[in-house]
Amino acid sequence: MRNRFYVGAFLLLSCLTQLGCIIPIYSSSPDARARQLIFTSENYRHINDIWERIWMLDMPDVMTPYRTHGGII
Repeated sequence: MRNRFYVGAFLLLSCLTQLGCIIPIYSSSPDARARQLIFTSENYRHINDIWERIWMLDMPDVMTPYRTHGGII
């Protein structure tokens, strides 16, 4: 009995995952869906800028291109 339940649950889950999400992410209206897709793509476009700002990669380099003595000459 338990094996039938596991097989049924597996088939149900595999069917649902191939069909996609049960709850739609975007609206069914073409105009609203286009607006939602534009907002989503604009948000994804800024991920690289946010990543550079978090890791401080956008800061100017203060290292000199040549070796300095560091002491009083």
